[in-house]
Amino acid sequence: MTKKNMVSLLVAIPFSLQIIAQETAIYTSHLAEYQKALTLYDDKQYGAALLLFQDAKKATDEYNVESDCSYYIANCAIRLNQRNAEQLVEDFVADYPTSTKRNTAYVDVGNYYFENAKYPYARKWYSKVNESALSRDELEKYNFNKGYSFFVSKQYSEAKKYFNKIESSQEYGSQAKYYIGYMAYQGDDYDAANQYFDQVNDQERYKEKMSYYQADLNFKLGNFEKAITLAKERIDSSTDEEVSQLSKIIGESYFNLEKYAEAIPYLKAYEGTEGKWTNTDFYQLGYAYYKQEDYENAVSEFNKIVDGINNIAQNAYYHLGESYIQLDKKQEALNAFGYASKMDFDKKIQEDAWLNYARLSYEIGNPYQSAPQVLNSYLDAYPKSSHTTEIETLLIDSYITSKNYQEALNLLKNKHSFDDKVAYQKVSFYRGLELYNDGQYAAAKDMFDGSLKEPRDPKFTTRATFWKAETDYDLTQYDEALIGFKQFEQQTEASETPEYNNINYNIAYTYFKLKNYEKSAEYFTRFVEGNTDDSVRLNDAYLRLGDAYFVSSAYENAILAYEKAIKLDQIASDYPAFQKAMSVGYTGQSSKKIKELEQFINQYPNSKLRDDAMYELGNSYVKENNVDKAMATYNALSTEYKTSSFVPKALLRQGLVYYNANDNIKALTKFKKVASDYPGSPESVQAVATARLIYIDLGEVDAYASWVKTLDYVEVSDSDLDNTTYEAAEKQYLDNNSDKAIKQFNGYLIQFPNGLHALNAHFYVAQLYHKDGLTDNASKHYTFVVQAPQSQFTEEALMRLSQYYLNKKDWDAATPLLQRLENEASFQHNVVFAQSNLMKANYQLKSYEKAVAYADKVLANPKIDNKIKADAHIIIARSAMGTGDKNKAKAAYKNVEKVATGETAAEALYYNAYFKNQDGEFEASNQAVQKLAKDYSGYKYYSAKGLVLMAKNYYALKDAFQATYILESVIQNFSEFDDVVIEATNELAIVKGAEAKTNASVQSED
Repeated sequence: MTKKNMVSLLVAIPFSLQIIAQETAIYTSHLAEYQKALTLYDDKQYGAALLLFQDAKKATDEYNVESDCSYYIANCAIRLNQRNAEQLVEDFVADYPTSTKRNTAYVDVGNYYFENAKYPYARKWYSKVNESALSRDELEKYNFNKGYSFFVSKQYSEAKKYFNKIESSQEYGSQAKYYIGYMAYQGDDYDAANQYFDQVNDQERYKEKMSYYQADLNFKLGNFEKAITLAKERIDSSTDEEVSQLSKIIGESYFNLEKYAEAIPYLKAYEGTEGKWTNTDFYQLGYAYYKQEDYENAVSEFNKIVDGINNIAQNAYYHLGESYIQLDKKQEALNAFGYASKMDFDKKIQEDAWLNYARLSYEIGNPYQSAPQVLNSYLDAYPKSSHTTEIETLLIDSYITSKNYQEALNLLKNKHSFDDKVAYQKVSFYRGLELYNDGQYAAAKDMFDGSLKEPRDPKFTTRATFWKAETDYDLTQYDEALIGFKQFEQQTEASETPEYNNINYNIAYTYFKLKNYEKSAEYFTRFVEGNTDDSVRLNDAYLRLGDAYFVSSAYENAILAYEKAIKLDQIASDYPAFQKAMSVGYTGQSSKKIKELEQFINQYPNSKLRDDAMYELGNSYVKENNVDKAMATYNALSTEYKTSSFVPKALLRQGLVYYNANDNIKALTKFKKVASDYPGSPESVQAVATARLIYIDLGEVDAYASWVKTLDYVEVSDSDLDNTTYEAAEKQYLDNNSDKAIKQFNGYLIQFPNGLHALNAHFYVAQLYHKDGLTDNASKHYTFVVQAPQSQFTEEALMRLSQYYLNKKDWDAATPLLQRLENEASFQHNVVFAQSNLMKANYQLKSYEKAVAYADKVLANPKIDNKIKADAHIIIARSAMGTGDKNKAKAAYKNVEKVATGETAAEALYYNAYFKNQDGEFEASNQAVQKLAKDYSGYKYYSAKGLVLMAKNYYALKDAFQATYILESVIQNFSEFDDVVIEATNELAIVKGAEAKTNASVQSED
């Protein structure tokens, strides 16, 4: 070595020592920092530790220190819940693959998440662990933690694999067995669960929990006595929730041991899951009450079972039906048995429920199906039943008792036994009466014909004969009606029928319509001599008897009949009083006639016949040569009754009086007034003819010709042809040659549209068209008549034309015609017709105040029949509903019930139930609906609406089963009524929504 090199070496040694010293100092410093970070980590000060670990990692170049710092940095980040924490762990494993802390990192992170109950995260990291690298103690903890992580997420098969590995572990074995037992319990492996629970039975930490499970296990294993013992031991020291569950175990155990009295308090103590019971819970308590014969409480539990479609529900509904029977609640029992009969889980229960359903349907009626339908269905389903004979007997009877005659007829169509034929005869008869009462006479006649085609029961053959004749009468087929009434009269059973009392009255009226007045009088006399009960009908009979004598010119007899009618005073007495006066005149007692007419005019100031009387009084004064009084009477008539058909007659009479007195100027004045004010009327034609004679007498033919030219309905040159053409047509009319008459009247009107007889021709051809049912053709001619000046045809034309528009439901066109008829009619029945239809038309037009005003007018007449009374009350009721005046509607519907029949009665009964529901009288409302369903089942719309009302009533009475069953039945059976189905659907959603809050078995409709 050279000297120079030696010097260099000496210089370098101190410098190297200095470097080494510096490196040692640096290493020592960072090691201290690392140790400080470890201390902070152990003290769980992860934020501060993280910073020091990061500094230490940056400062060191030692692989082991650096890898350890990375490990702890990732651990701190996990514990600080930093967003990149898991990535730091992954980075550590990737960056330091040879680190001894690689497996520990996975375990530590998994343990951290486990200890913080983040089990899905724990499972994720445990899945990365190399189990073979773990020590025995570490492996036991790892298996428990991983098993438990699967357990809490209910992945029991995975959990069990890890718990099984540590069953013999001193530290974790008891816990593993407990959880394995619990999983077996949850999986319904009760034997295995019991086995594991028994192995840890001495562990205090599990004792409390297992007392419930073991009680429940023994219950589920059928060890009911032991289940009761275990549950009772635990119940006093349990929480409220546990008491509820243990009560259920005890109650159900007693239930299964058929110790129902002991079961009831415990079943009641159960509070359900999250406050909800299931249908099974309600069933058990209900059945326990049922077995104790506590039917009220049984019903209160059974009827909470909603949406049940299983064997428990079927059993419950069957016993619910039996409970209702015991409580004599047959309508409710019907519904319960009906529901049970639809389910086939237990065939025996189904058949017995169906039998009870069929019997009850016959006994009380069935609002969903007709009783015959139900009975037929039972026979079809159980043709070999031991009850077949009983049900067949009920079936035959049910065709009548069900009162749903149309449905019964449909069912009887293809039946051919003798009993079925007898039933068909009766049902056809009753359906005919139903249609007759609804005014459907042609359809009613078809039913009576059908009944007569099966003459099995003589009494019904006799009654059908009568009612067929009655419908013929209402169809104006009087010849056929007379034959029918005579046939009825001659039948042996006639005297035993309710129709017999009035047969003379009916025959008398028929003869009257046939204008055989002598025979009519004979039969009216028979009737009045034998009638003592019906004073209104007796009064009417005396009126018609008087008319028959009057038309037959037997005036003395007519007077006697009219006097008896006046005395009875059950029908407006102005008509017989007027007719009596006329009859007196025809006996030659002119002075007495005048006195009677004067008395009539004073006594009946509001009579529709007062203008008739004034006209006749004027004529009588003329005959008595008391011209001044005659003229004064005619003038009064013209002043007081300007629209009366007697005004042109009175004016004409005045003209004739002046003409006969040679006062031609005054006569012409009257005749010209008639000709101008009442053109085309018979009086105008006569006035023109008489004026012509006056002009001839005065020698002023040119003046006559000039005047006549101003009258467009007089064609002087064609007058003879006019008369001849008209008379030819009229002859055909009088001879009842309808087709020829129609043809010739139309020919006349085409040739002489403004002819002398145009008014007559229009009226007569209208009548002919009407008789033939050609109402459209008739309407044009009636329109001409009503638009012409007042005549003797106006009243009937107004009635016919208004009826035409009413039938077409053209209320706007009908109303003014009816108003005229009301004001202008001479006959009281036409006034009643006008007023009754004005109330209906105004109701349809939503003019409710006017409708009610006319209804009040109708009801003010004490002599109207019940049908019109019912119509008036129903209009008042509907109008009141339309205006929201429910109190008035309620009172009106009560009045309707007293007099109505058919659909109107069904409507009234529905509202009876409706208002009771509104007043909170739910049971009374249900009784009204039951009556509606039984007595008016043929009127399905109101039956359906009534059922929705019934469902509301039952729900208000806390009977959820009845409410839901009825609403579901309405939706199923009455799909043709959209508004009812919508209402039922909405109500069902409300009920189920409310029930779902307390019954876990109910699916809310929301």
